[in-house]
Amino acid sequence: MRGSHARVGLFANGNEMGPSEIRATVGRFISIRCTSSVIVAMVTEVSSENLPTSDSYVASASVDLLGEIMGTPDRQKFQRGVTNYPAIGDAVELINSQELRTIYAPSGSDQINIGTLQQDPSVIAYVDIEEMLSKHFAVLGSTGVGKSTGVSLLLNEILKSRPTLRVFLLDVHNEYGRCFGDRALVLNPRNLKLPFWLFNFEEIVDVLFAGRPGVPEELDILAEVIPVAKAIYTQYQNTDRVGLKRVDPKSGGGYTLDTPVPYRLVDLISLIDERMGKLENRSSRIIYHKLISRVETVRNDPRYAFMFDNANVGGDTMAEVISHLFRLPSQGRPMTVMQLAGFPAEVIDSVVSVLCRMAFDFGLWSDGVSPMLFVCEEAHRYASADRNIGFGPTRKAVSRIAKEGRKYGVYLGLITQRPAELDATIISQCNTLFTMRLANERDQALLRSAVSDAAANLLSFVPSLGTREVLAFGEGVALPTRLRFKEVPVHQLPRGEATISTVPSATSGHDMHFVGAVLERWRGATSNRDNANDPTFERPVSRTPSTVEAPMLQPSLGLDPDRFSLLKKPLR
Repeated sequence: MRGSHARVGLFANGNEMGPSEIRATVGRFISIRCTSSVIVAMVTEVSSENLPTSDSYVASASVDLLGEIMGTPDRQKFQRGVTNYPAIGDAVELINSQELRTIYAPSGSDQINIGTLQQDPSVIAYVDIEEMLSKHFAVLGSTGVGKSTGVSLLLNEILKSRPTLRVFLLDVHNEYGRCFGDRALVLNPRNLKLPFWLFNFEEIVDVLFAGRPGVPEELDILAEVIPVAKAIYTQYQNTDRVGLKRVDPKSGGGYTLDTPVPYRLVDLISLIDERMGKLENRSSRIIYHKLISRVETVRNDPRYAFMFDNANVGGDTMAEVISHLFRLPSQGRPMTVMQLAGFPAEVIDSVVSVLCRMAFDFGLWSDGVSPMLFVCEEAHRYASADRNIGFGPTRKAVSRIAKEGRKYGVYLGLITQRPAELDATIISQCNTLFTMRLANERDQALLRSAVSDAAANLLSFVPSLGTREVLAFGEGVALPTRLRFKEVPVHQLPRGEATISTVPSATSGHDMHFVGAVLERWRGATSNRDNANDPTFERPVSRTPSTVEAPMLQPSLGLDPDRFSLLKKPLR
């Protein structure tokens, strides 16, 4: 025996191990009978080599000591850690069902039933919600192993046990929309309102430059005019208030680039145009032309309607937006499912950054009085281990929730099929891990570094786990456990939703009509789904512009506005 490790002998016959000694394999729990307690240990290695010839051992096993069962036979209780170490000669047995029930018995009402033990299907596996949520959790597993179904099970059980907890789920593949019934509000680009002025400077730059690095000269102009545009809007709002001192727009009104205060695009463009008119150097004016073209391009793109609707009218709707997004009040729907598949690919990172940042900031400034679970599907896309991949502010926002969110009632749930590609600092903050089948050696190596020595020995099962089988580690479970998620009702099973549900089927005999409807949506030519597919709907005739504005072609042709801004000149 050494520290938390011990070695036990397995007899071919005898009362010490009972009739099940042949099944004392790696991953099984055993009990060591001491004078004042029963020590629970897990078999980590079995060998038939170097056995003493004087005894009738058929094998020896290495075990890790995990905890002990204390108390009288009538009132037994399990606790982690060992206070009374075993002595040489103490009897060892495979753990029985009653002892397993004592270990996994729910200690209070804050427990949820997620399945049964693989070792003994008659024993229910419970998870402590408070430990799982307050210290964050992660669900890891390759594609096709039942990971999404497990997430649906966990979240439904959490909602059932804590109906007042608000849950926000980033649904990357639009597969969770039906999983939570009328308890969830489903948001997508068609019904989301996320005003552009809620984006901080880095996020709005990412939108304007379509995910590419910003041009320094244009960034300098934006950094100068955005605070002034905010001050101008505030001045408009306060004009009718008696006794309120008017703000000097040139001073920026004391606002920073990231202050979440409304401003109007018409004021922003007007300020840029005003500064451009004061320049005599033509080469300098080109920079202002480019910037104006960028702003007008995204403003007029129907795919960005969720950001730029009423961009020139607006109003301070921040309270309404946050109440709607984060379900305050919940009105019987404490959960939000944010479907991301319909958003323009180049803006998804900045949208996720805004949502993560606002979730944390609301928890911070509300002192955590209204707890929320923020669940991030495909987390490796937003917080990559490679700092050169992805959007920096998104990684920073997710990392901030992981490191500090628990202090302000903002909890984090990560779901990923590539844990090795996820920022190690962020995943290390998740103290409860649900690991499903993972074949990649890098993923397994990351898990071995993230869990305790006793749990690490269970990871040898990870490549061969069956569908719905899970290895659970950490604070949310009593012991490192191999379990099977319970069956999920059909109506709670995740499934992909057709993103073109209103487009006629290609098998209906109207192939050209089908293709035409798809292309119309593809090009983003409409922001109204119903009108887009109504054959009686007449589109307004486009106004012929008096100038050639090549940057307006960018959304459909992928042209670079930097190369075409010089073409903006009067027609002859």
